[in-house]
Amino acid sequence: MQKRMRLKDAAKEFSKLGASKGGEARALSLTPEERSAIARNAVMKRWEKTIDEKRKIPKVEYGSPDRPLIIGGEKIPCYVLDDGTRILRERSVATALGRKGGGAHWQKKKSAEKSALLPEYLSLKNLDPYITEDMRESLLNPITYRLKSGSIAQGIPAKLLTDICNIWLTAREKGALTKSQLITAYKAELLMRGFAQVGIIALVDEVTGYQEARTKHALQEILEKFIAKELRPWIKTFPDDFYKEIFRLNNWEFKTSSVKRPGVIGTWTNDIVYNRLAPGVRDELHRLAERDEKGRAKHKLFQRLTEGTGHPKLREHLAAVTALMKAATNWKDFKHLLQRALPAYGSNLQIPYQD
Repeated sequence: MQKRMRLKDAAKEFSKLGASKGGEARALSLTPEERSAIARNAVMKRWEKTIDEKRKIPKVEYGSPDRPLIIGGEKIPCYVLDDGTRILRERSVATALGRKGGGAHWQKKKSAEKSALLPEYLSLKNLDPYITEDMRESLLNPITYRLKSGSIAQGIPAKLLTDICNIWLTAREKGALTKSQLITAYKAELLMRGFAQVGIIALVDEVTGYQEARTKHALQEILEKFIAKELRPWIKTFPDDFYKEIFRLNNWEFKTSSVKRPGVIGTWTNDIVYNRLAPGVRDELHRLAERDEKGRAKHKLFQRLTEGTGHPKLREHLAAVTALMKAATNWKDFKHLLQRALPAYGSNLQIPYQD
């Protein structure tokens, strides 16, 4: 079977060179090694083409699905791509406006109508007169981007949202909307009011210079929730399964009777636990840790976590991490799952942490 596949690949390559009728015959005249080399080169070319196509797709640099933009009570995932483009998830814009596309919309998509190719929230004929050609061009070509998880999604430039809302408000002002469509116009109005509130706050922050201090204040609020002023009594916090799974994933022998563990586990714990618990928590815990003459901490880091927030969040995180370990087959597999499900917080806090 494998030999037949190599022969087939080699024949295809000869066909591309003009031997459409005699490709397989010529492939049969080659040695197995020559056929394998031709087939291997063909696979490599296809792989390189796929890689090149992936490289052309912009990637999310900032933003997370669980930290959406909240305007007028609506949640809209937003991202900044590696080329600096600010985008909004296209489907979420439709949801915010209450215009989810149904079967009728997708039937229109198959037609030749120009307006039918627009997103569901603007694909109505009575909105056509209020859509500029530049805006139409942008909406007909949504931005394809790659999420941090690796999946592909589509979005629209964030700056278009005000224009989209204005189309609905203008159509309402001109009396061009049906009674059922007035609901969407009302939602657009709520979004516009939200823009005004967010906009004035951003302007004040920029003029006063508070935007630079805002992150520091947000970080301080997080640390006050997570870090206790005094040491809490030591209680067993890290479950045995946490260490058992680390040993299993690294093919180490785990002895229940022994508390000795490789020193690298401490470094790993900083990464897979404290780096991912909340922004700035790891650095603050290490800063507050009392140390002996050899630089070793005199107490466990988790003894500095607050009773109300820090300690419960740690237990939740350990349960999630242990579950990911159990789902993994090796340490590399686990780290991949961990980064996808519980990415580490960067040294610079971009968006305030939310409970």
